Amino acid sequence: MISADTNYQKLTIPPLENGDKLTRAEFERRYEAMLHLKKAELIEGHVYMASPLRITNHGNPHARIMTWLGSYWAATPGVELGDNATVRLDFDNEPQPDALLRIEVGGQSTISEDGYVEGAAELIVEIAASSVSIDLHQKLKVYRRNGVQEYLVWRVDDGQFDWFKLNEGEYIQLESDENGIIRSQVFSGLWLERAALLAGNLAKVLEVLQQGLASQEHQDFVQVLAKK
Repeated sequence: MISADTNYQKLTIPPLENGDKLTRAEFERRYEAMLHLKKAELIEGHVYMASPLRITNHGNPHARIMTWLGSYWAATPGVELGDNATVRLDFDNEPQPDALLRIEVGGQSTISEDGYVEGAAELIVEIAASSVSIDLHQKLKVYRRNGVQEYLVWRVDDGQFDWFKLNEGEYIQLESDENGIIRSQVFSGLWLERAALLAGNLAKVLEVLQQGLASQEHQDFVQVLAKK
């Protein structure tokens, strides 16, 4: 039962507003008090709140990404998939990426006592339609600075898919091989046919992923994870 004092405290906490400049602690306090709010992020100390999401430029692409990553997760013990999970990166940045993939033991991130991801997940995905400017500028800089190893951005309105790999402190773009396949440099066996994803051919996306999962490099990766 919620006491009257608790209700009063919630009423007196200011709501989050786009553009607010807040500490991470104050951002979390206000976010937790807004029970109806589904997504808000703190990027370089400023609050960003998502607009309503259409199925065409976010819901459907997001579902494709989660199906692809979820299939990899199911076949790869030792990794964890997150869907819109808040990430405590540093004192000025607490994004809520569309998807993340992390190594559970011995990786770059941990799970806090209150259930948040703390530190840089190895791989982060953003579905960028109306948010393309922040995803390819402010967020890219934040993820790079905090050591996110692979950053994937689906620019839905542009019909483009960028896969960045951290290399000596800078992001370089991974290109498709002669078969049109991009291969993760961190998560062995995580293969993607970019053209099939963009075309909505999910069956082909999963077929190519299965080839990656059947590779020797994926089997070796699973064995390494099991020893951690």
